[in-house]
Amino acid sequence: MSAPALVKRTVRRIESGTPAHRDRAVDGLRALALLAVPTGHWLLGGFTLSSDGAIHNASPLGTFAGLAPVSWVLQMLGIFFLVGGYASVLSYRRRKGSTGDWLKGRLARLGRPVLGVTAVWAVLLPLLRFGPGVPVDTLRTASTLVVQPLWFVGVYTVVTALTPYCVRAARRLGVWAAAPLLGSVAVVDLLRYGPWADAVPSWLSLLNILPGWLFAYQLGVSWGEGRVTRRHAWVLLAGGAALFAVLLLAFGYPASMVGVPGEARTNSHPPSLLVLALAAAQSGAAILLRDRFGALLRRPALWAPVVVVNLSAMTVLCWHQTAMLAAAVPASYAGEVPGLVGAPDSAGWVLARLAWMPVFAGLLVLIGRYARGFESPWTKAGPARRVLAGLLAAGFAVFALGPV
Repeated sequence: MSAPALVKRTVRRIESGTPAHRDRAVDGLRALALLAVPTGHWLLGGFTLSSDGAIHNASPLGTFAGLAPVSWVLQMLGIFFLVGGYASVLSYRRRKGSTGDWLKGRLARLGRPVLGVTAVWAVLLPLLRFGPGVPVDTLRTASTLVVQPLWFVGVYTVVTALTPYCVRAARRLGVWAAAPLLGSVAVVDLLRYGPWADAVPSWLSLLNILPGWLFAYQLGVSWGEGRVTRRHAWVLLAGGAALFAVLLLAFGYPASMVGVPGEARTNSHPPSLLVLALAAAQSGAAILLRDRFGALLRRPALWAPVVVVNLSAMTVLCWHQTAMLAAAVPASYAGEVPGLVGAPDSAGWVLARLAWMPVFAGLLVLIGRYARGFESPWTKAGPARRVLAGLLAAGFAVFALGPV
């Protein structure tokens, strides 16, 4: 069978297997938010090459401040948490067992792929070091990149565990259940950036982690409970956009939604009020466009990729940095390679990096063919293998997060 015929057959099979009640718009929004993660990391993450042949992280944002608006588009975690909350409500409502059983199943689906990628990298580190002699600094760079997107899984695990409480809040307060979370982040930002900033301990910013990411999730839960109207969505869109502009223009918040080397402040780690403003605007737009987006995804050729991405969500999240490293580490032995290894400080680098993006995507597809098994229940893995995987993952975490 030819490739086009196989694709058409797959598209027809996916379309025929999709239940009529499936919310295609929500799945499509999740797929867009998910694909924005590797796109952002691949586009805004570069490598420099030291004299000993090791690669180190670098960012084109340090040179091209004008690229900051790109991060406004690619920072779609607000959408991801929104649809996550929405989907969790539907799943929670359909549960057949206890709340504990429901949570156990949801959290296991998040944990298996994380355990898999970290355990595999724990095995790869000594093989790369004592095999081809990859420099230790390169391995540290790689470990940092692999761990980088996994913080999201930890936060998402916590907010998922809070779903029953979010549902209660949504049923009582509706869309306003998210307001105290916004207020909490605003207070912490006022303390750490306001007149008392010098007297405030640095750890205070950590108080923004939970309410900062729970905000959009709570909006999604309220949406799933039918407590968010189009009027509310317009207020979220307009209010979020206005707050975003005020924070950016009047209060000096960094323009980039991701960290920039050399900058004293960052918006995302932990989330600042600017992140919530963007999440509110994105959430309002998503809710308003839901029907149109769903109608668009009635086309089988557009719907099939959405299904494939959603079925491989955790694989994409956990392994996309590995795909980029699979190209960059071997290339480093050849010296500087435009757009791949070399200072990201020229327009030529940006163009070359765009040319490398399909290569990264192809490597991710290849890796995903084998790594996607970690998303399925580990029915063939006994207690000994699971303990071994846990120990390997812990060892990798110690190396990746330990002092240099």
